[in-house]
Amino acid sequence: MPAAVKRGRRLIGEINVVPYIDVMLVLLIIFMVTAPLLTQGVQVELPKAGAAPLPDAQRAPLLVSIDRTGRVFVNVGDSPSRPVTEAALADRVRTVLGRDPQTPVLLKADQTIAYGRVMHTMVLLQQAGAPRVGFVTDPLPAQAPAP
Repeated sequence: MPAAVKRGRRLIGEINVVPYIDVMLVLLIIFMVTAPLLTQGVQVELPKAGAAPLPDAQRAPLLVSIDRTGRVFVNVGDSPSRPVTEAALADRVRTVLGRDPQTPVLLKADQTIAYGRVMHTMVLLQQAGAPRVGFVTDPLPAQAPAP
């Protein structure tokens, strides 16, 4: 009996990366579409100021917002889109600063809010343990150079 001819396929040890590239491009598109939707916050009309921007912080800031009706919002907690009471504001600030005392605290207030309301909120933040409170403003519009 003649020797049987061994017929088989040789295994190729290569990986086809084309499907991985397709999946990665789809994920990229999904993240590009959903990233702007993830920005949470309260609609506030900020005052304009010519101050220089602060350097980028390594830590995410604790952002306290006051809307045009005087309601206060905090970007931490179970529902950042709901207004908080003064006691809840102080508790959340103490909790965040208790975990990381170097967390920057920023106050964002609508330009139509009375100065007293902004100062009262700032005092609450300082009583809750915030050593410094920064204010968020919009930059001044660029002026056209003189001819």
